[in-house]
Amino acid sequence: MTAKLIDGKALASSIRKGVREAIEDRSRHGFRAPGLAVVLVGDDPASEIYVSHKRRDCKEVGITSFAHDLPASITQAELHALIDRLNADPEVDGILVQLPLPQHIDSVPVLERIRPDKDVDGFHPYNVGRLAQRIPKLRPCTPFGVIRLLESIGETFKGRHAVVVGASNIVGRPMALELLLAGATVTICHRFTHDLEEHVSRADILVVGVGKPGLVKGEWIKPGSTVVDVGINRQADGTLVGDIEFEKACERAAWITPVPGGVGPMTRAMLLLNTLNAAREHAERE
Repeated sequence: MTAKLIDGKALASSIRKGVREAIEDRSRHGFRAPGLAVVLVGDDPASEIYVSHKRRDCKEVGITSFAHDLPASITQAELHALIDRLNADPEVDGILVQLPLPQHIDSVPVLERIRPDKDVDGFHPYNVGRLAQRIPKLRPCTPFGVIRLLESIGETFKGRHAVVVGASNIVGRPMALELLLAGATVTICHRFTHDLEEHVSRADILVVGVGKPGLVKGEWIKPGSTVVDVGINRQADGTLVGDIEFEKACERAAWITPVPGGVGPMTRAMLLLNTLNAAREHAERE
């Protein structure tokens, strides 16, 4: 068996096209362009790359991007004050604070300070809580993107056993909630899980997002399963790999996401879609 690749680049391109067309249609009806404030604190090289990609995406689809590049020396209070100003700004529909923040900044109160209806990352407890209660609004971008990838290949979810490896607030926990919402039976594995191989080997749908290259061995993969690798790890030679042994996994899975080119483009596309949806909600209130 040779797994088919789930093309995140192609699907993300289609979603961006849909967002751009929706924004153009809104413009013809007199609505302003959606606005996204992107807050970057410090000079972390990886964060700078991610933020530049997000700003480029905004330009492509017609979202107004407001750049807030702040020094690493900013205080907690100063960052909170900026969030308050962005919350009150009627031109800003979405607020994104790029993580990680410098060590002296506590990210929890920063993320909780963002108005839930402007939380386009989907990290606010209100939005995660709505997802848990099966009434989602703004959904965490990476798990939401994974669901769209799975839907694109005709995944049925109901009656399927999904295993999520990793329990982070950004990926693992909301991923489990998304899969539950879709009708799958879900197991979550984490660093305290015994016999990871046993759990992985029973997965009809496997989603791994830990940040450890080669954590999941290819021979663990259930034959005919669908495999989603959220991990992205840079090797010493500069190449990028996921958390799963890709080549060996391809010999057993029916479908698999590549790294890069799988989940990453979808995360960014979902951010754009969330920003559009936030703008729509704000327009309805006006």
